[in-house]
Amino acid sequence: MSEPLTESRLAQVGARTLAGAFNASREAFRAITERARIRFEESDWQGMRADAAERLDLYKNVIDRIEEEIRRILHSRVGDPQVWAAMKSLYSGSIGARHDWELAETFFNSVTRRVFATAGVNRDMEFVDTDFKSPPTESYAEVFRTHVRSGSLRDLAASVLGSYPLSNRFQDIARDGQWVAGEIESRLQDLGLPGPVDRAEMVQHIFYRGMGAYIIGRLYANSQLIPLGIALLKSPEGVVVDAVLLEEDQISILFSFTRSYFHVKAERPYDLVRFLKTILPRKRISELYISIGFNKHGKTELYRELLQHLAVSPQDLFEISRGEPGMVMIVFNMAEDDLVFKLIRDRFATPKKVTRQGVMKKYDLVFRHDRAGRLVDAQAFEHLKFDLARFSPKLLEELRREAVKTVHFSGDHLVVEHAYVERRVTPLNLYLQTAEGASAKRVVMDLGRAIKDLAVSNIFPGDVLLKNFGVTRHGRVVFYDYDELCPLTSCNFRELPQSSHDEDELSDEPWFYVGEHDVFPEEFVRFLGLTGPLRDLFLEHYGDLFDVTFWRRTQEAIAAGEFFHIFPYERSQRRSGFSPAVQTRGESTGI
Repeated sequence: MSEPLTESRLAQVGARTLAGAFNASREAFRAITERARIRFEESDWQGMRADAAERLDLYKNVIDRIEEEIRRILHSRVGDPQVWAAMKSLYSGSIGARHDWELAETFFNSVTRRVFATAGVNRDMEFVDTDFKSPPTESYAEVFRTHVRSGSLRDLAASVLGSYPLSNRFQDIARDGQWVAGEIESRLQDLGLPGPVDRAEMVQHIFYRGMGAYIIGRLYANSQLIPLGIALLKSPEGVVVDAVLLEEDQISILFSFTRSYFHVKAERPYDLVRFLKTILPRKRISELYISIGFNKHGKTELYRELLQHLAVSPQDLFEISRGEPGMVMIVFNMAEDDLVFKLIRDRFATPKKVTRQGVMKKYDLVFRHDRAGRLVDAQAFEHLKFDLARFSPKLLEELRREAVKTVHFSGDHLVVEHAYVERRVTPLNLYLQTAEGASAKRVVMDLGRAIKDLAVSNIFPGDVLLKNFGVTRHGRVVFYDYDELCPLTSCNFRELPQSSHDEDELSDEPWFYVGEHDVFPEEFVRFLGLTGPLRDLFLEHYGDLFDVTFWRRTQEAIAAGEFFHIFPYERSQRRSGFSPAVQTRGESTGI
């Protein structure tokens, strides 16, 4: 029988094993990500969807395996803090030469928290702050490529488009270059920005998502930075430019927390995120990491941002969030922060029939699904530890009464065992109470588009109540209440039966059989809660939502394997008079 390993030897073997598992996970992540270009070129949307699902599952699968391996290696010492502190030190030394050291630190934390289920943090065993106050390695290659203008703006645009591997796949790259140059010139004039453009700095790799591809960078005109996004579509005849985005808000929507993650090659994520931050200064660092697929490290950054806010804003308390209280979730936030925390209640009020496990499955469905720019991304956190003094008395009373299964009190601290953290939006019902005429009309119109966007992405929101929708700072309507959400194809859309007795119509309960998955679109107009001119506007433009025909036709299209491209920019921003043969919502199916 072999001698047990010493503490030092255990730490060496454990650190080496973790480093090897991280390296293997990164290689697998790269392999999936780099398939995106081929998927786009070949219009293999089914393959792109499968790759997205595989990549989302990758991290958890790796952590599951390495947790089992580490438990086997450390055996009886697996819960020894001294061994883990030594492992952390050795592991930190081994990742200093990596270009993705920050992701490696998060990987170590993930395994540590699996083993210890630590309440709060343990700085000896976790990378609470990065070990490297500045990048430990010099950048071996620039994230972006510089294109200096030496001739016309058309030449500069052609240089940008021609620098990517897709250049030989364009339907007509000269025509597209000319159109891009014209758009830049006219839009800069419209925006009153200085000219002429003297150079472009463009991320070297294309951002792929769903059926779209995007070239991202920045222009300089008289030393002023101007964000630039070029949207590409794939038609049967080749790649075409569909839109040019030149405003921060337009590109911010492209990187929205309501959208699925990009597939983009990022050997040095730190530099790519810092580049993106220059054109999206109001985006959190955490949100940018999440948007390019590094959601686990995004959570790490989000937690660090939260700790920093708590440190610099000692008077900012957690309060119950504005809006109608949810029957399933307790929702709270701090007034000076844009994050919202959601905890599952111990008991759900009638008529809610969903279970705690069922609610968690709904959030997992949203995580894995194409969010179509309409579902708020939620990050799940466990074992969060806060000072009791940071909670308002009213919120503490609510938590003591309604969340005993989720929180517990430890001295002067509150430990949250499980929470979903989201970006805060304004509940739609509250927004409409104060919105002026034009703003209210615009948002009501976007509400209809949001419901249809969700439908063609195979999502039915369930409770179509105004309070379950929110409005982002860009004025976009999104959905954030997931306890009744389900795949559209699981619903049975029915017409309301005609009654032969007047008293049936007055009954509080249905006088006919209603199955578990039955949905009656005719009732939506009552549930939405719109009144007066706003109700009339919605009925005029989205009356088909109250008819089973729309819903059944959408189900048939999804069942037939049709894919729909939901544009992350307005129709007015698309190339006028030019419509590549790409299946989009509203085209060819009548949806």
